[in-house]
Amino acid sequence: MKVTFERVIPNEKSSFRTIHNNSPISEFKWEYHYHPEIELVCVISGSGTRHVGYHKSNYTNGDLVLIGSNIPHSGFGLNSIDPHEEIVLQFKEEILQFPQQEIEARSIKNLLELSKYGIHFHHKVKKVMLPKLKLMLEAEGYKRYLLLLEILFELSKCEEYDLLNKEIMPYTIISKNKARLENIFTFVEHHYDKEIDIEEVARLANLTLPAFCNFFKKATQITFTEFVNRYRINKACLLMAQDKSISECSYQCGFNNVTYFNRMFKKYTGKTPSEFIKNFSHNDINVDLRIEKEIKGKGIF
Repeated sequence: MKVTFERVIPNEKSSFRTIHNNSPISEFKWEYHYHPEIELVCVISGSGTRHVGYHKSNYTNGDLVLIGSNIPHSGFGLNSIDPHEEIVLQFKEEILQFPQQEIEARSIKNLLELSKYGIHFHHKVKKVMLPKLKLMLEAEGYKRYLLLLEILFELSKCEEYDLLNKEIMPYTIISKNKARLENIFTFVEHHYDKEIDIEEVARLANLTLPAFCNFFKKATQITFTEFVNRYRINKACLLMAQDKSISECSYQCGFNNVTYFNRMFKKYTGKTPSEFIKNFSHNDINVDLRIEKEIKGKGIF
């Protein structure tokens, strides 16, 4: 998994960028990246994985998320299937300058401050905002800019949301350690279904074992073992959504003991594998791999 800097170029004759992704997901690179622009992502329908800062979880029935400046995140087509359609707005905070006496604008400033944690808006908010986001694809000139302000103002007044992270991820952690983290993430992607030797990973990072453990904890806010377990459970969720059995998911994701797998699954999702499968069939499951009660302020890469 690469961690890249994305250069965002505004649309012609505009101060910000609007994207309408409606192509097969195979045509896009849904890689982990960051950019100074704030980003509003609306997945119109479908399922996939949201990966914002330290947080990683699955979504169904579409999604609406506001991501702050320089917060590393993946494209929302990650682990999705066709058809995948989304509308994305990318804008710099500088284009939203308001007079200090403009009291009404304070809520937008507060919204942008919260976006540094990643804001997940509930499904009914997405449903209300979708018509305006579709209008954005057709609007031009100052009407387009005013529509952006209207969207942000309505979101700023909304109370139906969750913050995806308890801590802000400094993008400098990613940029300064880019190559080392890429190697570690890629290793886990290729070996999560097997036993992973942490000493081998430390050697890959060119660090002693104690130094590696300290580095990884500082960079991700969780231990390497925690990261691997969460990664495996996330993969297991995706396999279950494809009608794989519990035992198949367990062994295909690197768990050699189904009982231990069941315990880890309940720990990270709050549901047993059987409960997950039952809920997913009704298309209303939202798996959040954080453990807020046990580890305050920690998330997942």
